[in-house]
Amino acid sequence: MKREIKKCLFDINTSINSIFDYLGEERNFIEYQKNKLLRRGIEREIEIIGEAMNRILAIDPDFNITNARQIVDARNWVIHGYDKVDDVVIWGIISNHLPKLKKEIEIFLAAE
Repeated sequence: MKREIKKCLFDINTSINSIFDYLGEERNFIEYQKNKLLRRGIEREIEIIGEAMNRILAIDPDFNITNARQIVDARNWVIHGYDKVDDVVIWGIISNHLPKLKKEIEIFLAAE
């Protein structure tokens, strides 16, 4: 695996871990909605995840990560549609997609 791809995978993993750290064990949606700083921090981490994935795909368009294009699209939506970011959609990403992505990324990193 190319060094730049490995770095991007590490960055993705770090951002996922940061999101889970920000939320703590409870992961309470109501608390998430009420805390602007928390929402903005998580949105920033999603931007980083999407940008890192975009860089991976620029190096290797066939890199095998599930939903890679959708990850980049989520980043673009958060950045360019900042006024249309939906807390429910972000929460769905956190709850449904990040745990799966984390497992996938950890497999790639462990293989190196």
